[in-house]
Amino acid sequence: MQVTRATFDEVMVPNYNPAQMIPVRGEGSRVWDQEGKEYIDFAGGIAVNCLGHCHPAMVQALTEQGQKLWHLSNVYTNEPALRLAAKLTAATFADRVYFANSGAEANEAALKLARRWALDNYGEHKQQIIAFTKGFHGRTFFTVTVGGQPAYSEGFGPKPGAIEHVAYNDLAALEAMMSEQTCAIMMEPLQGEGGVISPDIEFVKGVRELCDKYNALLIFDEVQTGFGRTGSLYAYQQLGVTPDILASAKSLGGGFPIGAMLTTKEIAAHLKPGTHGSTYGGNPLACAVAEAVFDIVSSEEVLAGVKAREQRFKQRLADINSKYNVFKEVRGQGMLLGAELSEAYEGRARDFMMAAAEEGTMCLVAGLNVLRFTPSLIIPEADIDAGLDGLERAIAKLVG
Repeated sequence: MQVTRATFDEVMVPNYNPAQMIPVRGEGSRVWDQEGKEYIDFAGGIAVNCLGHCHPAMVQALTEQGQKLWHLSNVYTNEPALRLAAKLTAATFADRVYFANSGAEANEAALKLARRWALDNYGEHKQQIIAFTKGFHGRTFFTVTVGGQPAYSEGFGPKPGAIEHVAYNDLAALEAMMSEQTCAIMMEPLQGEGGVISPDIEFVKGVRELCDKYNALLIFDEVQTGFGRTGSLYAYQQLGVTPDILASAKSLGGGFPIGAMLTTKEIAAHLKPGTHGSTYGGNPLACAVAEAVFDIVSSEEVLAGVKAREQRFKQRLADINSKYNVFKEVRGQGMLLGAELSEAYEGRARDFMMAAAEEGTMCLVAGLNVLRFTPSLIIPEADIDAGLDGLERAIAKLVG
């Protein structure tokens, strides 16, 4: 059956507006569409394809597991899930892992666990969840309400209650809102969708101290920042602050859908049998692939390489900006970078993204004013240069 972009409009729910071209093949950091046109992939499936497309170790893991066992449900456990959980707990603060299918599900589990922990330990009054404006935590009704972007949560009826928002990096505003009724604070250790905004180190430490003061849990949403994206396995490891619960997904499976919630033994005990679940969570195929990804991403060589690539990216973007003066600021860490447009081009991030695609460079936006780059963690330097050459050609055309 021959399909085209027009087929999308005929058969798909119109909640997406995908590009006109349809990718059909990928290898490393390069992608080819139906017409055979080649692209450098700086989008990475939105910070997912941490080892690029069709990495041999992932293909091998999927192929081998696909010949053994596909699915069981959580009536039984399985070897890939147990191996992956053991590696995650050995490499982090966590003692226990809950597997899901996506970042939204990992965050949903984190929020439900926090509420259950507070209820069991302190009673029904302790249910307030505080999150941050411009934050993003997924599209379930609970997570999208906790996310600090009302446009995503409005229009679906009454929202889950006892959820408040304050500005990111504003410790005084957070402290003014907290009390003994505060159950948990949920935050990204670097806001992705909200514009690639890094926290002040003192802010993050202050959040941890406030959680301790008011007996509240600190939940880190590391769906986008986790699994090597910022140059350490998880971003909290660079901040000197340890959360109580951590949500992971995106790069965790390198392109195979999987999410995970990590926490301590004491907190995990409050999700007793029957309190939460997932039919596909801990699926053997997903866990086998994620284990292969872990073994590569967790290596010192790859993590050090992420920081080196960050510097190359930032230097090239600065060189481009010195010619065209289109960026107000380039920010972010590792392979999660954002270029905020200058005032002359405010609101035109999508125009730049589309122009870049015309020149063979796939990138993303984070809001109306920020170009976002989330490529493979092991993208070759030659592909970084080629992709940024395409971006520069696109900028030259737009700027005129």
